[in-house]
Amino acid sequence: MPISPLPLAIRRLAWSNLAAQSAEQVALAAAPILAVTALGAGPGETGLLAMAQTLPFLLLSMPAGLLADRVARRRLMVLAELLRAGGLAALPLLLAAGLLATPATGLALLGLVGALAATGTVVFSVAAPALVPGLVARADLARANTRLELVRSLAFAAGPALAGAVVAVSGGGPAFALAAGLSVLAAALLGGLPEAPRAPVAHRRVLADVAAGLRFVSDHALLRPIMLTGIGWSTGWFVLQAAFVPYAVHHLGLGAGAVGATLACYGAGMMTGALLAPAVGRRVRFGMVIALGPLSSVLAAGCMLASLSTAGAALPACGFFLFGAGPILWTIGQTTLRQAVTPAAMLGRVSALTMMATAGARPLGAAIGGLVGTLAGTQAAIVVAALLFVVQAAVIMASPVPRLVAIPVEA
Repeated sequence: MPISPLPLAIRRLAWSNLAAQSAEQVALAAAPILAVTALGAGPGETGLLAMAQTLPFLLLSMPAGLLADRVARRRLMVLAELLRAGGLAALPLLLAAGLLATPATGLALLGLVGALAATGTVVFSVAAPALVPGLVARADLARANTRLELVRSLAFAAGPALAGAVVAVSGGGPAFALAAGLSVLAAALLGGLPEAPRAPVAHRRVLADVAAGLRFVSDHALLRPIMLTGIGWSTGWFVLQAAFVPYAVHHLGLGAGAVGATLACYGAGMMTGALLAPAVGRRVRFGMVIALGPLSSVLAAGCMLASLSTAGAALPACGFFLFGAGPILWTIGQTTLRQAVTPAAMLGRVSALTMMATAGARPLGAAIGGLVGTLAGTQAAIVVAALLFVVQAAVIMASPVPRLVAIPVEA
């Protein structure tokens, strides 16, 4: 029996997602390149720049979720994209005016633009999953989420390379102008997108809304292990990220090109996993599709551990590919599960809680990786990361999630 195409609204949302995610990836990649090549930034400055680019995920996820549950989600996404476009478009003008010539001023402005770019992504990432259940039939939730994740993986794979090429050929200004244009395109594609009506809710205090979302997740037998697993995975991932480059250079003997090619296997894995997701979903029960992400991460961690005794890039490349391919199935599956069991009025908050929890694990994982790597060596940090991946897999496998045969109904 032929599979019917997804509704036009979902396809437009996917194209908008591609433009929005590409805008962020181009801006995030162009900023440190410009900082190092034009402003002479060192590791300390680029670290601060990276912090400015990621802080909105921790600080603004919950406010974005509260707004997404109180106002029109499509309109909120459009406003966020236009705000991002304005900030990105200002940077070429500042460059042309020579206002980024001073390193301190230039780095501060790059950090501000990076924060604006990330803010747009936070709003989009919180509000888009809350829109999906109103645009497709329940049976098509997984297919719709697969489409959104496929374009996100494409942006992750192509965005940084595109930014590097544009900066190399034309300088930083055109790269940020391109990112601004992509944000405007993302906003335009959202125009006229239908949004399912929501039942009016009584006005409540912000803290009461946050508490209600926390209680819902912590009391839910399926969502609680999903969140705990996500925290464990993100912590392990950022322990690995903090240690891998020095580990690859000093222990594996890789050069800069080989390190970059190894890391690129993550994006290739994401795209492969997203492309295979429909076939996997037809052959594997719903709960095990979700569990495949944590389980494949254990295999990936095994590749990293095996590289402790073997030089070269082959084993880490295999590991990064698995880190991309399996967890994209997890993302699609757990997003579908969250949409299925969460009341429509709470979808924004629950999505925000998930993002905030995993974002909070980023600095924790990076700190653990840096501390262990400094005190005991990068090999020890690789071992710690592998142990965390085992723990997150144990959490999800001990829960009811892997036993789900099909998408559950809202409680």
